[in-house]
Amino acid sequence: MRLSQILTAPNQLTLLRMVFVPFIVIELVEGRYFWALALFVIAGFSDGLDGLLARKLHQQTLLGQYLDPIADKLLLSTMFLVLSILHRIPWKFAVLVFSRDISILAASAVLFAIAGLRDFRPSIFGKANTFSQIAAVFFVMLFSIRPMRWIWITRTVFLRATFAFTIISALHYVFLVQHRLRAHTHALPPHSSSDLSAS
Repeated sequence: MRLSQILTAPNQLTLLRMVFVPFIVIELVEGRYFWALALFVIAGFSDGLDGLLARKLHQQTLLGQYLDPIADKLLLSTMFLVLSILHRIPWKFAVLVFSRDISILAASAVLFAIAGLRDFRPSIFGKANTFSQIAAVFFVMLFSIRPMRWIWITRTVFLRATFAFTIISALHYVFLVQHRLRAHTHALPPHSSSDLSAS
């Protein structure tokens, strides 16, 4: 892997987003929800900015394709886990989000190792799930700062949307994996295909 891929502006922003995670956790554990929310907003802004820079500067790299979703999952899964520990989010949401993200990362690694499959760009359901998770975390922390009824309602709506989209996107991911594995198997030469089935 070239060092130049790490040094691109989009990938530097993605790495910075990962660096923010422990500091957000520290602020949450210390009960400083305002600063935790401020850091989370900056991290979220960097998520949109790195994608924009990658397109505008023509700096889309293979490293960025892997690093960006890993950074997103690290940030959001950690937020759900910590906020559940702090009794700000019911545990069922954290377990569902964490299980899905770990399963997808593990499945992607296995598929890359055994079949060389690496193109797992997020689907429309995955993007909707990520948006719901970001919004849910935002309003959960905002409610801890300003416990107003409309914020609680919005928080509840996005938590339920996260629950639904987490399940839908996970099922869709399973469908995509099966489809791409079949396409990969059919693209293999006849002798390779028979060797694969024999193993």
